Amino acid sequence: VSDASGCSMITLLHTGAAKFPQNLLPRARQTVRSLLPAAVLRVYNSIVSRKLASHSFGASMAAMSSFPPQRYHYFLVLDFEATCDKPQIHPQEIIEFPILKLNGRTMEIESTFHMYVQPVVHPQLTPFCTELTGIIQGMVDGQPSLQQVLERVDEWMAKEGLLDPSVKSIFVTCGDWDLKVMLPGQCQYLGLPVADYFKQWINLKKAYSFAMGSWPKNGLLDMNKGLNLQHIGRPHSGIDDCKNIANIMKTLAHRGFIFKQTSKPF
Repeated sequence: VSDASGCSMITLLHTGAAKFPQNLLPRARQTVRSLLPAAVLRVYNSIVSRKLASHSFGASMAAMSSFPPQRYHYFLVLDFEATCDKPQIHPQEIIEFPILKLNGRTMEIESTFHMYVQPVVHPQLTPFCTELTGIIQGMVDGQPSLQQVLERVDEWMAKEGLLDPSVKSIFVTCGDWDLKVMLPGQCQYLGLPVADYFKQWINLKKAYSFAMGSWPKNGLLDMNKGLNLQHIGRPHSGIDDCKNIANIMKTLAHRGFIFKQTSKPF
């Protein structure tokens, strides 16, 4: 049997295997092997090894993508940036308002809300604030007020189907500051109502400590280190922090962790 015809026989046997009687297939393959020159047999064995490796890799990827179902249809990852200085200025005002909509089944990002906010009490950002957050004056000048941004959040929530009573969603923050202190404090100062969906959340630090058995003193940096994850983007950029939170959540979910509300009812 020539090398060319031997290779043709291999191709025919692999492509026609689905149509070949299964009880005769092992014997047919053994017959082909006995007829093949050594050089062609080495090619055949290489093909089989690659296919087995491919199937093994595919199986491991499938195992990685399966994890226990979460209690929520969607997680809304949020991380504010606010006016700041040393010593701290009062009142602080939200200047970056990002939300990532994370699918609770796949743990993938499905939609993004991201706006900068014009501060009104201290409209001029301090050098400390710009250095910490990367937000420069031109990024907030002329932007909507907090009231206008909250209205747009509500419109986005409605468009994404998150206001449907049958859809279970919950906000996720790195700590309790965003929704326990910052938003309600500024809304109270400005005389604005706080929507009910902002009144329950998951503190990722608490979730991480439940899952890993240690408290992340340095927040996202410690959680990424503990999970061997690369930090995404710039620390204290609201949208980048949200991406890190989402990545940490996905990793914990793949390890079998079920996220639960950590905030106490208002």
